[in-house]
Order: sequence, then C-alpha cells, then structure tokens
Amino acid sequence: MTRSFRYSALPMRVVFGAGALLGLPAEVEALGLSRVLVLCSPEQEKVGRQVAAALGERAAGVLAEARMHVPVEVATRARDLARELGADGCVAVGGGSAIGLGKAIALEHGLPVVAVPTTYAGSEMTTIWGLTESGEKRTGRDERVLPRSVLYDPELTTSLPTRLSVTSGINAIAHAVEGLYAPDASPIVSLMAEEGARALAAALPAIVADGTDLEARAQAQYGAWLCGAVLGATTMSLHHKLCHTLGGTLDLPHAETHTVVLPYALAYNQPAAPQAVAALSRALGDVPDPARALWELAGRLGAPRSLRELGMAVDDISRVVEIALASPYANPRPLSREGIDRLLRAAWRGDPPGAVGGTSRVLPGTSAG
Repeated sequence: MTRSFRYSALPMRVVFGAGALLGLPAEVEALGLSRVLVLCSPEQEKVGRQVAAALGERAAGVLAEARMHVPVEVATRARDLARELGADGCVAVGGGSAIGLGKAIALEHGLPVVAVPTTYAGSEMTTIWGLTESGEKRTGRDERVLPRSVLYDPELTTSLPTRLSVTSGINAIAHAVEGLYAPDASPIVSLMAEEGARALAAALPAIVADGTDLEARAQAQYGAWLCGAVLGATTMSLHHKLCHTLGGTLDLPHAETHTVVLPYALAYNQPAAPQAVAALSRALGDVPDPARALWELAGRLGAPRSLRELGMAVDDISRVVEIALASPYANPRPLSREGIDRLLRAAWRGDPPGAVGGTSRVLPGTSAG
C-alpha cells in the first residue's frame, strides 16, 4: 500500500538538448527581459562571454566573479553592478557558484534568473540559497530564487575538466541519496532519485574515458536534473549539513567535499534506511553495499577520497562536529557526537566507509526510506 505523501512541483521551464543555448534569447524574451547581467566564475568566463554573445543586445554585461559558497561581499558586488547597469534579470552560467550568486540577487532584489548549467551541481532546480559571511554559511529556501528557465546544453559541458565532472556528478548523486531517506520523500521523488543516481553512475565512467562523449555528457545532465529536482523537493539531512559546515567554515571545495563525505554519511545512515539502500543498490548495479560502492566508484574515477587531501586539518574535526550538532535537523539515524566524530575521522583518513555504519534505530517522526 502506498503511504500518504505530499508533493509540490516547482514552477520552472526546462529546455534540454545539444544546441539548447541557441534558444536562450527566446527564453529571455519570453520572460519580458531586455537587459540581463551574465554571471559566471573566473574559470567559466569564456563560456560566459559566449552566452553574452548569444544574447546580443539583451546582454548588459558579464560579471566573472562567482565563488564557492557565495561570499556575501561577492553578492553585494553583483547586486550593485546589476543596479548600475540597469539589469532587469540575470543569466547564471556555470555550476552552483554562479547559480548561487544569481539566487542571492534574486533574493534581495527579485530579479529573475535564467540558469545555464555547465556542471552537474543541480542548484538550478531548487529554491535553496546560501550565503557565507565571517566563515559561516547560512542557507534557506525561498521561491523567489528559483530560476524561471533552465537550459541544459551538453555541448557546454565538454570543456568541464574530467576531475570536476566526476566530483560534480557525485555531488549530484548525494542529492538523490538524501532524497531517498528524507522525511518528506514521496514515490515521485524516490523514482527521480533512483533514476538520477543510475544515470550519473553510468555516465561518469564514460566521461572519464572520453570527455568529448556528448551522449555521456547528456546522460549526466539528465541525471543531474533529476537529482537537483530531488534536492529541491525534500529536506536535507546529515550529509548536506556536514558539507555546508565544512565548506562555509573551512572553505573546502564544494563538489570535492560532497564526493568525499557522501560514502561516510550514507554508511552512517544505511542501517536506518533499508528502502533507500535497496533503491541505491539497484541504481548502482545491484551492489550489496551502496556506501562502499560509491567510495570505490570515486576511487576508480580518480576523485579525492579523504578530507585530508582537500586541505582539512585533523584538529578541525571537533569544531565541525560541534557546528553540525548545534541545530536539529531530520536524519533517519540518531545523531551523536561520538558517531559524527567517528564519521569525520574516517573521512579525513579516507578509510573504507563501512566502519561508520552499524545498527541503530530510526528517529521518531522521520522516515527510514
């Protein structure tokens, strides 16, 4: 019998396929926008200017200053420039950094955002915003920040470096993992999560083998779209809490941090989430231990597998534990100082993730799968 649930579809338009960028001027026009500021990171400036060229007279300028975790000073600079140029909207080109910057402008000034993702982060499919100030990352949800239109063009991802393709893709899988055991999961969300994880797990090895494989790039974008929609529809749990803390407090790289932490956070929660484990087992090729399978996948694809590799000092673990426990949030397995400390120490060393699992019970009022 299907259990009771609620599901709200997020109102945005998606244009998918090779050459989708050619339709950007029409998307901007359909939103009634005449001057849009193109946002991107310094690394994506070439693509940002390509997008501005496609927009022609509708491009008000290019700001190539997006940074991970959206520092509040960068958001202020973007806001001021948008006002100075008379921009009536933004086109965010890139991954979570650029789209997050667009969301920050939308949050404060209501300027609509069109997203052109070039990574697999999935931020474009959510109402989640984040800002980092004084070493602390604040996040929230607000429908004003949801992009009005999203253009997925796999041709724009072929220049994405192999390592970033892998870590960005595993970051997207993390959205699916937490969506499968979220307290507000639904059958629709669970289907999207399993299919998204399956698509990405199949696409990433093909991308590593040949970064110009357009079909693999398209499959990865398809998976990222689904996983991002899962993140937008559900409540985040331990994995995202730890990654936001590690990123905002220690300035660790976003996608790489998600890649390292995911197998350990999943191993911690697996005993309390049997339905999620079953779905992930199917998605990853009928594996007996999804957490171990994701850890091994990262290793095969040349991704980092320890927080030590990312520059984290072992002395930072206790501070991260305290921040992670400071505010309550839904998680299928009860959280303890000892358990999170053990999880982070294993992730810092890069040990196989099985040791952080074990048996446990489900938190009252939360879902096990």
